[in-house]
This record gives sequence, structure tokens and C-alpha cells, in this order.
Amino acid sequence: MNVHTKGKQARVSKDAAAPQPASKADKPAKAAADPNADLSSKDYDKALKKLHVELVKLQLWVAHTGAKVCIVFEGRDGAGKGGTIKAITERVSPRVFRVVALPAPTEREKSQMYIQRYLPHLPAAGEVVIFDRSWYNRAGVERVMGFATEEQVTTFLKGVPPVEKAIIDSGVILLKYWLEVSPDEQTRRLKSRFEDGRKIWKLSPMDLKSYNRWYDYSRARDAMFLATDTNFAPWRVAPSNRKKTVRLNIINDILKSIPYKELPREKLKLPARQKAGGYVEPNYPYKVITQAY
Repeated sequence: MNVHTKGKQARVSKDAAAPQPASKADKPAKAAADPNADLSSKDYDKALKKLHVELVKLQLWVAHTGAKVCIVFEGRDGAGKGGTIKAITERVSPRVFRVVALPAPTEREKSQMYIQRYLPHLPAAGEVVIFDRSWYNRAGVERVMGFATEEQVTTFLKGVPPVEKAIIDSGVILLKYWLEVSPDEQTRRLKSRFEDGRKIWKLSPMDLKSYNRWYDYSRARDAMFLATDTNFAPWRVAPSNRKKTVRLNIINDILKSIPYKELPREKLKLPARQKAGGYVEPNYPYKVITQAY
């Protein structure tokens, strides 16, 4: 899949959902003329601040109306899922925006119907649930790494569309994003994890085993799209070689895809603080932490 092209919008599905009305947020800042250049930090921060304001409006609308939103993020290792999710959630309430990143299934969960362990995490009224990888593990890593048989994968791919249709029919707004990174950029990002102490936790033996199976993952992705890119739950492909740009583009797409409205708010004013009423600070030996900075 070559979606890292200048001036073109990747078309994912022939029956993809019709475009939604434009969001209330300003359009993201434009990147430099070089299609491989990302936004400057200044332009990125400016655009992200405006989108964060809109995400807060979305949060208030979701809480007020009881809307249910489910956002699925998939993509290869190093595609930028974690950074995008962090950009979405850093200014909103974790009581409304909830991130689900499940560990490997337990032996008990392996004996269950495959989708069963994901269902309890779907949103209730007034929630936005973000899956950092999802039930689509079966179509991707489990298939490529041999954790699922071809029969299990085939059964899964046939069963996903009716399950997602049932989720949507229950009132959930379901958005599915695939972050597409190029081989060279994935290599650069994974190598950077070897040397950056902040990122070493992102590396696992499974990541290293998966790395040299690029085309196995490509075949698995293609089969997944063919079976599950439906008109009611289309895959939304986000070219992710430019980290800052993809974060803005995805947030903008989320805002465009949910019919939220800005709710009227009462103008707030801090009340007068109470008088001391004779209170005196105690001479207590507080154990103050070291002021190293």
C-alpha cells in the first residue's frame, strides 16, 4: 500500500462512508512543501491547541448526551499509534476518554469466544473508548506469528462485520484507523528505540520477530481490509511517516466524523475565599521532597 504520496488522498474502500460535515476546528497547519517534512514544533503546537479545544467540546457533548464512541487504532509496530492516542487524550478527562490496551490473553480467555474479552470494554453512555490494538489482533499479529490457525482467522474475518454492525446498531459510533508507515521509516523508528532510554519499553522480542515479516503483515492487512472494510464501518487509512501531521489529521477526522455541538456554558467566576478565622500555620516538620530543579 503506497499512501505516502503528495497531493493525493488514499481511497480505502469503494463503499466508504460519505464525508461528514466539517468540524468546528480550524484546519491543521500545512506542512512544508517537501512531502517528507513534518510540521515545525511551533506550527504543530498551535494546531494541536485548537484541536484540543474541540476535543474538550466533544467530551462535554458526549457526557451530556450519553453518546457512545469507540475508536480503534491498528497498524504496524512503530506506525505511531501510541503517540496519536497520547495527543488525543492529553487534555481530556480519563473518566470520559478511556484507553484500552489489553495484554496477551490468559489461558481462560484463550478458551472463550475470541471477541468475548473485548466486549466488556466497549463504551457505555457518556464514554469514548480508544483501543490501542483491538480484536483485529487475530487478523494481524496472531495470523502472522502463528498464534491462530488459518481456519480461526477465516472464521474471525467472516464474523467481524456482523459483530461490528451489531455494535453500531446499539448506538455506538465506531471509527477504525489504520496507520500506514513506510518500511524505511519503521526501521528508523525501531532503531531509535535501542538507544533512547525513554523508548526501550516499547521494544519486545515479538517486535523483533515481527520486523522481518513485512510482507506477511502486508498480506494479512490486505485480507483484513478486503473482509472488514464495510460501508458501515470503513477503515480510515492515515499515512503516518510524519508523526505530527498524522496526529493532527486523525484528530481532525475524528471531530469531522462525530456530530458533536458546543454546549452553552455558564460563565464561571471564582468565589471569595473564606477568611482565616484565627487559623495559624503550624510549625510542623514537613518532610519536603528534595528540590533538585
